Amino acid sequence: MKTEKILEVKNLKQYFKLDRNTVSKAVDDISFDIYKGEILGLVGESGSGKSTTGRSIINIYKPTGGEIYYGGKLISDRKIYRAEKKFINRNMQIIFQDSTSALNSRMTIKEIIEEPLIIQKLYKNKEERREKVYKLMNLVGLDKIYQDYYPFECSGGQRQRVGIARALSVDPEFIIADEPIASLDVSIQAQIINLFKKLQRENGLTCLFISHDLAMVKYVCNRVGVMYHGKIVELAETKELYRNPIHPYTKALFSAILVPGLECAQKRTRIKYNPINDDLLEKASQLVEVSEGHFVLQ
Repeated sequence: MKTEKILEVKNLKQYFKLDRNTVSKAVDDISFDIYKGEILGLVGESGSGKSTTGRSIINIYKPTGGEIYYGGKLISDRKIYRAEKKFINRNMQIIFQDSTSALNSRMTIKEIIEEPLIIQKLYKNKEERREKVYKLMNLVGLDKIYQDYYPFECSGGQRQRVGIARALSVDPEFIIADEPIASLDVSIQAQIINLFKKLQRENGLTCLFISHDLAMVKYVCNRVGVMYHGKIVELAETKELYRNPIHPYTKALFSAILVPGLECAQKRTRIKYNPINDDLLEKASQLVEVSEGHFVLQ
């Protein structure tokens, strides 16, 4: 899978000042790479820093420290970002977790999906843009009748599909997908995940896939990073990580995965993780490669 690097994150820090004496370390000195055609998953409990990492990469938050390279360009530098903004917006898109606030309530579904096409000047006329919008709506499972609806007239799942269609509209090279299927019913979840796999297979789509759904991450991602309290505690290829979790938090997280069947569920042992015993929050730690491609915070 490893070919050319699309994204390099080096020692990324994202701190938020809560008051005069309190600082929240939402993302605390993390590093990872994403390669062309790869889907990298980020998992962890709520508040672990997954979404903040995605928002920092796409420049919604200005990083407190560290460097972010996209296509070899230092996009965490504001001057470089402004100079390369059109290139970045054309090739990097985000699917937000909260579809309600992510969509303009004064625009119709058609206008929302069409807007990036107009900004990037990708099609010559309205007819071509309209056909592209219809194609995108069909891809994400939305009927044409919704084109004149406003976001508040749609369900949460329908709004999320609009957000996905908008992100895909400019055929980006790299997508940050922040809980892209959380508000969708099971049948549509499968449709969207298969769409991601198809785009990866046929178009070489590269993706940072942020999710709570450990079973779905196992299916869709090539590698997975586990986050806890702003740090990546373990990073490995998906099969290796699920077969051989090493960090105590990873073991505790995976022990919570629901398994089918009453007998299997009764035999499952839930592991509890106490970070104080592990001294994770007290000592300076770094990711160490314990086997080829398998990194653990030590």
